[in-house]
Amino acid sequence: MDGTPIDEGLLLWMPAPHSFTGEDCAEFQIHGSPAVAEGLANALNAAGARQAEAGEFTRRAFLNGKLDLTEAEGLADLIDADTEAQRVQALRQMQGGLKARYESWRDGVLDALAQIEGEIDFPDEADIPDDLAHKAFAPIKALTEDMSAALERAERGERVRAGIEIAIIGAPNAGKSSVTNRLAGREAAIVTAQAGTTRDIVEVNLVMGGLAVRVSDTAGLRESLDVIEAEGIRRARARAVEADIRVLLLDASQPSNEGLDLLRAGDFCVLNKSDLTPMPQATPPLALEDNIQTLPLSAQTGDGIENFQDKLSQTVQARYSPGREAGLTRARHRDCVLRAKEALDRALPALGIAPELAGDDLRAALQALRELAGETDIEAVFDRIFSRFCVGK
Repeated sequence: MDGTPIDEGLLLWMPAPHSFTGEDCAEFQIHGSPAVAEGLANALNAAGARQAEAGEFTRRAFLNGKLDLTEAEGLADLIDADTEAQRVQALRQMQGGLKARYESWRDGVLDALAQIEGEIDFPDEADIPDDLAHKAFAPIKALTEDMSAALERAERGERVRAGIEIAIIGAPNAGKSSVTNRLAGREAAIVTAQAGTTRDIVEVNLVMGGLAVRVSDTAGLRESLDVIEAEGIRRARARAVEADIRVLLLDASQPSNEGLDLLRAGDFCVLNKSDLTPMPQATPPLALEDNIQTLPLSAQTGDGIENFQDKLSQTVQARYSPGREAGLTRARHRDCVLRAKEALDRALPALGIAPELAGDDLRAALQALRELAGETDIEAVFDRIFSRFCVGK
């Protein structure tokens, strides 16, 4: 550069190890015009600097011990958060909530392993009780129960992060697209009087009770010889099976059995076209279980829509709102904890028979927990995680 001024700004110096990455860092605070930013970037490049790769600063922070892998994932989720629930969950994880939990598991495994190793290494010592390995049974059992509880709640954390799937299913012309449009507050799906208009899945992203929700309007369920419509019906049934909540829409004036076989506990059966049929006489064509919520509405007039939205939102909140404790939020977390628990389950019956085998199982559990923290060589996982960060983070 020729020494010509680029801008007047501030230079913030952050010496190691107190910076985000743990390295010496300098931050230029400049005016935000494209010309100023480009001029400074050109000057820095000319001086030998380069543009950071996506996620490089966070990766350096991880490699320098400023945060573990779960905290880095929490930061990534915080950057991507669209809802309040996602923000709360991501911030809790970024601040070390999940780290504290798996460290308590690791401490428990290490304590149990120390007891077992004591029996193996010092079998003839008078001060080492013969039943030492058996004393590890209760703490290991407690660990498996705590991990089981975390695994049971893992779906909640993953759904908060990725979004809850709601599938609207039913026979053709039951009003699925009209209800979808009512929920979306816009014309998201095409509505016509012709049966079979919706042939592919129409997705609408919404927020219910502070949680991200994806509502899927699906093809009408019926027997069809039309190849394209049949494929749409196959996709509709597959989406219903995969969904977290199913809403079966029935035409109260012409009820059908289509889709009843797909309902599960906690789902909804909605009787549409209440403006055409008195609700006391409009009952589902088959008896439903008590844990299926049945509601009347009219997609045409809007009557009952608000009540349906409220009930659906309450169900989403009750089932998926983040708990007070940091939980598992990714399939990777679930896999690591599941392998740790399975190793502990194998160790329990071996305690009194072959403590050395129980010790091997506990070491396998420790390995799985180390993978959760990112303390083992899982370079491919690192690449996948950090590549999703924005450039400069």
